[in-house]
Amino acid sequence: MRNSRRLKRMSRNRVKIGKMNLTSLMDVFTILVFFLLVNSGSVELVEAPKDVKLPQSFEESKPRETVVISVSPEDVMVQGRLVAKVADVLDDKEASLDPLVVRLAELKENIVGPATMAVADSQEVTILADKDVPFIVVRKVMSACTEEGYENVSLAVIQKAAQVANN
Repeated sequence: MRNSRRLKRMSRNRVKIGKMNLTSLMDVFTILVFFLLVNSGSVELVEAPKDVKLPQSFEESKPRETVVISVSPEDVMVQGRLVAKVADVLDDKEASLDPLVVRLAELKENIVGPATMAVADSQEVTILADKDVPFIVVRKVMSACTEEGYENVSLAVIQKAAQVANN
């Protein structure tokens, strides 16, 4: 078969694609995957239960992974488990916060993975207390935490927007 002029012209103008080097592309994707894995694990927000209205403040530090105690107007909960009623704590019943101490001791001993170990080793507690709860209840919860060995107690607040100085 004879090659026509058209076939010759088309073969001259055809761009040959060489082999593509994918090594650098794979390196970029590997670095991207590691970056996303490392940064996806950081927790910046502590979700408050729906029945807890936190006070507002000008706090700039980010929350850390700690044991979370939420104090609503009715209940005291540790890591989502009910341990006491606020009414019992207000009535000054002596055994009202014993389940709180037992639950905190239980959290120290039940270490499942690295995230739980970090929370247990930190010896920190974050208290999400409703702004309408009397401070005497929050104080009793804080003292129960320090009795169990959780010496760093933080109170969670809603961060207010920074005020701009008027010049």
